[in-house]
Order: sequence, then C-alpha cells, then structure tokens
Amino acid sequence: MNVIFVPSGTGSGRSSCLPHRHLLLILLIGGLVLPVFLGVLAYRINALIERHGATPELIRRYGEELQAQRQAIEAAKEETATHLNALALRLGQLQAQVLRLNALGGRLTQMAGLDPREFNFEAEVAQGGPESGSAAASPELSAALSRLSDEIAASEARLKALETLLLDRRLSDAVTPAGWPTEGGYLSSPFGHRADPFTGRIAYHEGVDIAAKLGSPIRAMADGVVSFAGERPQYGRTVEITHARGLVTRYAHTQALLVKVGDKVARGDAIALVGSTGRSTGPHVHVEVLRDGRPVNPAQYLRAAR
Repeated sequence: MNVIFVPSGTGSGRSSCLPHRHLLLILLIGGLVLPVFLGVLAYRINALIERHGATPELIRRYGEELQAQRQAIEAAKEETATHLNALALRLGQLQAQVLRLNALGGRLTQMAGLDPREFNFEAEVAQGGPESGSAAASPELSAALSRLSDEIAASEARLKALETLLLDRRLSDAVTPAGWPTEGGYLSSPFGHRADPFTGRIAYHEGVDIAAKLGSPIRAMADGVVSFAGERPQYGRTVEITHARGLVTRYAHTQALLVKVGDKVARGDAIALVGSTGRSTGPHVHVEVLRDGRPVNPAQYLRAAR
C-alpha cells in the first residue's frame, strides 16, 4: 500500500509504502480496540449516573412530581384568593353591622337623655399590650378584622351598660310614686299646716286631698304590693301600697276597695273608688307618701307626672 504525503508549501510530495502487516494492525486497532474502548467508556458513564441515582426513569418521575407541585401551588393560590375574597366580603358586612349598631346606640343614648360622652359609640376602644408576631395571609385584612372585632366588643359593652342603666332607671321609675291618682279632680287641701275643716284650729295635714267625682277610680301611683286594705280610724276605707326604697303610698276615705293585701299592682291600676268615708266632708281621696315611715310632701310626686 502506497501513502503519498502532500506538503502545504511549494515543495514536492513524498510517498511511503506500508507493508500488509502494518495495514492489518491498523485495521485491527480500529475494528476491535476502539469499539471496546467506547463500550467501556459508555459503561463507566452509566455506572456513574446510576451511582448518583439520576436514572432517566427517576428524572422523569422528578419532572412529574415537579409538575404536580406546580399545579398544587396554583390551586393553593386560587383557593387563597377565594378565601380572601370571602373574608373581604364578610368584613364589609360586619362593618355595615357595626355602623348600624353604633347608630342604634347613639339613638338610644339620645332617647334616654344621657350624656353622649359617657356612651360614645364612635370612640376608639381603649386598649394596649405588647405586640406578638403571628403569620397571616394578608396583614391588612388581619388588621382590619382585629380592629372590627375590637369595635364590636366595645359597642357590645356599651350597649350592655346602656341596657342595664335603662333597665335600672325603668325599674326605679316604675316603683317611684308619680302621677295623678284620680281622673280629673283638683287639689282641695295641701300638705302641712292648715285649718282643720271640722274644728277650724291649725293642725298638721300629713297628706294632700284631691277632690274628685264620687265613685270614680283611684289609681296606684307606682308599682308595688298592697300592704293594707281595710278600715282605719278617721281614714275610713284605706289602701296602702308598699314600694321600693322604703316608700309607701296611702289612699284614704275611699268608697270601695278593689284590691286586697298581698296583691301586686302596677302604676295606673285601679285600687279603689273615690268616696267620703271616715273623717271627711265630701268626695275626695286623701293621698299620703311615707318614706321610711315618715310622711313627706306628696306634691313633688304629683307634679312629676301631671
């Protein structure tokens, strides 16, 4: 076999003759040694890949898991957005309820004649304390919900206090004598010193006399319990009602009694009829108000309701 070497310059080429043995050796190296070398190299590469666990099947599984995680993240984002929208909607509804609650509290305060500064439903709730960190999906939304919760708690506390105050006032008003005990009529004799209608001498009158139509109803001036119903010397047929805080009202010279001892009566209930029994000169009702057993001027209680 002849091999011709052609130089890149201008010089002349050279030829060389290879023996058949050398040619067979080259063919043997190219046909046997090179494939073996490539096979060994491929085997070492595969062994290296398997040693680190990065097989094509594992890589494919990793890809599938990565895709699944990506889908789960997207689903979580959508779910979070849905929850945030629902929370925002609920927040708006609660804020509207708080506004209505504050308006109601303001009207009740005004109707009750209270000082608005004592029951200010629009004032910020007083609070304090160290801050503690907590994870939240939306800090703004969490802060808004926290503020709203504080407003609701403060409004609830104010309403409870207002309710208690109004209830106490209502109960106090109900058991405090106030009102005019007859239908019409006029004050015919005041409380205190006066000329006795029978003797003409100055005497102390422990109540007031209200002249009214004979047989017309006499009504209780406050809630209470009938503690006496019967005849008393000089008073004639008499009804006594015990109220709270040591107060007692007495209605005398009645024609007929409509209640008995132990009956519960409310303000405005008919308890007797106007008469002229006992030491009396004509149809009227003698009204007394006693505090802790001592008579006080009933005029202050009569004026309160007229």
